Order: sequence, then structure tokens, then C-alpha cells
Amino acid sequence: MNQEERARRQSRRVIISEIIMLLAVIATVCVLAFLVSGYWLNSDFKVERQGLLQVSSIPTGADVAIDGESSWLQRTNTSKVLPAGEHTVVLTKDEYDSWSKTIKIKEGLLYGIHYPRLFLKERTKEKVSDVTATTFASVSPNRNRMLIANATTDWKLVNLDNNNPEFKSIDISKVFPSASDNEDNKLFTGEIISADWDGNSEHILFKVKYGDNYEWIILDVRDPKNSVNITRTFAANFDQIKIYDNSASTLLAVRDGNLHKIDLSSRQISAILVEKIHSFDHYESEIVFAADYIPSSNSSSNKDDSSDSTETAPYYLGLVRLGDSDITTLSELTSPAKVTISKFYDDKYITTLTDTNLKLYRKDDFKEVLSADLSFSPAKMKVGRDGNFVIMNDGGRIATLDMEAMATREWQTTNPSFGWLDDNMIYSVADGVLTVYDFDGQNQRQLSNNVSSQFPVTITGDKWLYYFSDGSLIREIITK
Repeated sequence: MNQEERARRQSRRVIISEIIMLLAVIATVCVLAFLVSGYWLNSDFKVERQGLLQVSSIPTGADVAIDGESSWLQRTNTSKVLPAGEHTVVLTKDEYDSWSKTIKIKEGLLYGIHYPRLFLKERTKEKVSDVTATTFASVSPNRNRMLIANATTDWKLVNLDNNNPEFKSIDISKVFPSASDNEDNKLFTGEIISADWDGNSEHILFKVKYGDNYEWIILDVRDPKNSVNITRTFAANFDQIKIYDNSASTLLAVRDGNLHKIDLSSRQISAILVEKIHSFDHYESEIVFAADYIPSSNSSSNKDDSSDSTETAPYYLGLVRLGDSDITTLSELTSPAKVTISKFYDDKYITTLTDTNLKLYRKDDFKEVLSADLSFSPAKMKVGRDGNFVIMNDGGRIATLDMEAMATREWQTTNPSFGWLDDNMIYSVADGVLTVYDFDGQNQRQLSNNVSSQFPVTITGDKWLYYFSDGSLIREIITK
């Protein structure tokens, strides 16, 4: 065989090899795209579209059983492909209690369970401090700080985020009117109605009642001298105030039914943003609200021109961006509504509650995603910190909108007064018994006895459970 013939054969082999490699790459890409889209071969070698389940837990490393089946390979903080339909997920771990939930996997979609918490069955308990004089307590959003108030001007800020809690005195004698008016006897005589922390856990917005009057005050827990009495600074009575940013330098406030922005740095209050407002919420710079309909030349609408005129409706749902005077009318309302705006995965959602009717809309196109009629009329609405649920309640009667499942569920706590144990768990105390629940009311567990229902219960560092008992601040180790 001459040199030329060998070269031709070698070229053919190279070409065939490259074609085979190309076809293999194409096949691999197709298979990966097939799997990513949720398609799978079942045990009968038939193609079916499946979904993906992601499971996390605190503590990590819990055993996962799905529909009664488990293996040593299945642990939390992992993913598993499952056929579409209902599945029961059970988490267990040595020395801990168990957790379970029935979920519905949808074709080609991800279902995430990132909130299960398991508690040690045998927990050690210790007294942290004597707090017999406590009249009020509040926990920061990141749960690493607690403010403990009493009837004097010497309050305590507790750093919970270490093995040895640190207590720091806060002198409020120059902050609250009743305190400054009673400097000689060092008393605080106001009634605390509410206390909301900023995102940095450095400021607390108080609403305090003195006789028949209310005052709004921002307490700087780092340096009380930098605190601001909002009511007196602006010589105005505010119906409602919300912290806008993490540092509490900007507030959103309702005065005489109208929404304003307050800049605490410059001590300025803006012109009216929205008139005759009933409720509002914000996510970043976007504010969603429900208000009386008032004709305005700077309002725009995203409704069809063929729909009834907004002028025929007494109320409306609207959207405005801070710094932009244009108001977008989203829809008509036949009665006042409670509203929230939140983000879940990559989409923003608007939730409205009108009496017993709940509606969920995708914000970008204002498309209705879900509608449900509840069996009661909630008084309050709250969005989960991660946007994964919306809680509506009237006392201990609760309706939960689960954004992952896109479904609602109604349930009841043991005590009409309840609080948040962490970002995803609710607690209530009845007859001294501390009961905890997932945000949807499932996985109800009784943890401790002789717990005060007057003061907050919290978890910090995913390790310690703090509560008040017989004039003492107590903590238990819940995770090794």
C-alpha cells in the first residue's frame, strides 16, 4: 500500500471518529436537556415527565424517607427526581424528633422544602438571667438581639448570638416623653403598643400610648442619644408608620389617611404620595396599596379600555414607585382591601385580601395566579421573610398561602396570641405549654412547660431556644 493510500484511509478514520464524537456530544446534550426538562424512564421503560424535590433541614444530615422508602444515600441538603403527584416526605435523625409532610410534585418543576427543623428529644436547660422586673420584650429580625424593657429608664439589650449572652444597659431617659418628664424618679410610664426593628437590628420603631395620645419613636439601640421622636419632630399625628430601609433612615407614614415618605437624615416629610389609603406594603422601591378612588391626571391604568371605568368603583388597587409621582391603577375594588407585595424565586407577587376573598397576582403582568375564599375574615396579613408564604390571621385562627405549593390552608393555634419562633415557625403558649408549628400549621410539637405567654420565645444560632419562665430568662440547647 503506497503512502497516498495510507493517507486517504487515515483521513477517513479521522473524519469518522470526529463524526462519532460530534454525534455523541449531540446525544449527551439531548439527554441532559431531556433530564433537565423533567423527563425520565420509569421502571417499565416508559418516558414520563417528573419533578425535582430539594430537601434541607436543621440540623443537616437527617435521613429522608419518601413514600416509606429510604436508603443510606438519602440525606437532607440534597435533591431527588420524583414522579408527578403526591408524595409523603419524612425526616428522622438519631436523638431528634421527626418531621413529615405530604407534598404535590408537578411535572417539570422544582419543589423546595428548606425549613424543616428537628428538635433534640433530651434538652439541657439553664437560667440566663433574673428578669423579674420585665414589662416588655422584643426580638430582632435576625434573632441575635433582644430588648428587655421595664418601668424604669434603664432597659437592657441582650446579645444572644454567642454561648455567653451579653447584657448592655440602655438609658432611655432622654428618648421617651414619660421618661424625660420623670427624670428625677427614673420611670417609664408609657404603654408600648408595637415595636418593629430595622433590617440591621440597630433601630426599633415604637408606637407608645400616653393616656389618650400616641407617639412614634425610633430608638437607636447603639446610641440612644441618636433616637428620634417622630411625632414631636414633625408635629403630626401619624396613623401608621413602616420602616422602609434596613437602617431606618427612611420611613413610610400615613397621616390623615395620606401616604408620605419621611427622611430622618434631613428631617423632611414628603408631599402626599397616595391619598386616602387603606393599606400598603412595599418591596424595595415599589409600593402597592389599596385606597379610595380619587380622579387624578397623573394616574395610569393597565386595564383594558373596554372595561368599566375606574370612576364607577369606590376603591382601587394601585402601584407607585418611590421617587416617581405616576400611580398605576391595577384594578378596581368594591371594598377596602389588605395588600402585600413580595418576591418568590424570580417573580414578584401581589396579594390582596378583601373580607374573605384572597387573590394572588404576578406583579409584572398582573395576571391572577390564585383565588381562594376563606371561611373567616382575617384582621392581619404578613409575608414570610423569604417570600415563601403569606400568613393571614384573626387571633389564633390562621390561613396560610403556601407559595411553593400554590395552595391555602386554614388552621388554629392553641392560644389566640402567637409569635414567630424563627422565620418559618409559629409558636403559641397555653397553660404554660409551648407549642410550635410550621408556618402552615403542620408538624405541631410541644416543646417546654412553665413558659410565660406574656413575652417572646425565640431560636438563635439554630442552637438555643430562649423563653421567659417565673421571672427568669431560660435557654435550652435544641441542636448539638
